[in-house]
Amino acid sequence: MDENSLQDIGLTSGENKVYMTLIKLGESKTGPLAKEADVSSSKVYKILDRLENKGLVGHVIKGKVKYFSAMPPERIMDYIDEKEKLFNKQKELAKQLIPELLIAGNLASNKSQAAVYDGWKAVMNLFRSVIDELRSGDRYYVIGAKIPDIVGGAKNADIAVRSFFVNHHMRRSQKKIKLFMLANTGVELNSNTKKNAEIRYLPNYLTSNIQILFYKDTAYIIIWTSHPVAFLIKNEEAVKGFKKYFDTFWKIAKR
Repeated sequence: MDENSLQDIGLTSGENKVYMTLIKLGESKTGPLAKEADVSSSKVYKILDRLENKGLVGHVIKGKVKYFSAMPPERIMDYIDEKEKLFNKQKELAKQLIPELLIAGNLASNKSQAAVYDGWKAVMNLFRSVIDELRSGDRYYVIGAKIPDIVGGAKNADIAVRSFFVNHHMRRSQKKIKLFMLANTGVELNSNTKKNAEIRYLPNYLTSNIQILFYKDTAYIIIWTSHPVAFLIKNEEAVKGFKKYFDTFWKIAKR
């Protein structure tokens, strides 16, 4: 058995050590317990207190001295059940808050906004938000589509990123969102990208690592490097400007 496995269900490293040590020792005072578990004596009391609150440890007092013991392993399921109840409660609360947050967002929709998306995870979430925000029949525009650069050319990472964009365009086409794309010359687009889309290719002299994606009053400027960064601009005038650039490039781009 992996002695750190209890961390996978939400225990801290210290809680994992103390509980596993109590399983082995049985009933124990804090001194021997702290030594065997390799935690400081100043921390062991706090850890035991947390474990008792989680229902995983109990104690008895003998001659004014506390002796601690691990509760039966079956209590771990009781702990998981409590976490599940708390999670479901938080989930319901989130559902109630979402409409209020949307209203607050709509009230501020006439204000310009800016934000930075730093790193792969943040930029991938950017693309998810585009599909979540747009509705059937909506459209978005892309200038400078390319295959993103992967850190160190890692094969698994490259496959994961390509798979992400296959799924992204699958969701887009299923939702009937129209794409107008000016791709970089030489980029190979998968079949899902071409569904419900009009695509043309920029001349070589206009290709770069910078991509612009825009729709409605929202624009993203994405810099594709081994550590991508994207900038959000929420401003109608900015989008109108990017649309003029798009229309100009569209006329000279190849089908």
